[in-house]
Amino acid sequence: MKNPPHDGGLVARVEHLTKTYGAHGNRVTALADVSIGIRAGEFTAVMGPSGSGKSTLMHIMAGLDSATSGRAFLGGTEITSLGDAELTVLRRRRVGFVFQSFNLVPTLDILGNLMLPFELDGRRPTTQEQDWIDALVATLGLADRLRHRPHELSGGQQQRVAIARALATRPDLVFADEPTGNLDSRTGREVLSLLAAASTQYGQSIAMVTHDPIAASYADRILFLADGRVVEEKTRSSAEEISAFMLGMERAA
Repeated sequence: MKNPPHDGGLVARVEHLTKTYGAHGNRVTALADVSIGIRAGEFTAVMGPSGSGKSTLMHIMAGLDSATSGRAFLGGTEITSLGDAELTVLRRRRVGFVFQSFNLVPTLDILGNLMLPFELDGRRPTTQEQDWIDALVATLGLADRLRHRPHELSGGQQQRVAIARALATRPDLVFADEPTGNLDSRTGREVLSLLAAASTQYGQSIAMVTHDPIAASYADRILFLADGRVVEEKTRSSAEEISAFMLGMERAA
């Protein structure tokens, strides 16, 4: 069973987070004093133009990058002070990842890719976890593909495998970084519907980085970043409303 969310229902949060790159005269500020939380059971989209800091924010929240100053938490665990080994274990056990490039292991079949999180953790799925994996495989239409290699699947099928792998361990949080970026629009909508269903039906907490207003329209909550700062927060909105707001942001820049 996964741990209950900590800190008033926040599965991840950052406090006064700043991230800079480079030195002195060439210093670039990617994030500037950001404080935000990802709520349990919600599908949150993080939007912004290129260079706004959205991917940097998600990478720090997921323990993939370090902060220059400020604090980051996964549940009740502060991760800003953890070493690489501790971060690796924490990510493996509490975070799932879905990337634009799928990141499947080409030499493993689909079943091997689904079992990879457990292999890396040095264990086999419990009976309850195996039942969950079987349900994911059935729901995502992968039952007849388990012995195929990734290159034998379409892009949409590979992304379904990546989603199933991210959900397999029932992580506290799933980070999705431009998950529809390499998919056609119809397949992209299917993938977004799967992520939304994981949130609404199974209470999965999801944080998705995107620049696509259509993708963001599937989320319960949308955070807008510009120049390394959170400039707006909206509840579920239509793609047209999101596009209009983004256009206004660009004009104001």
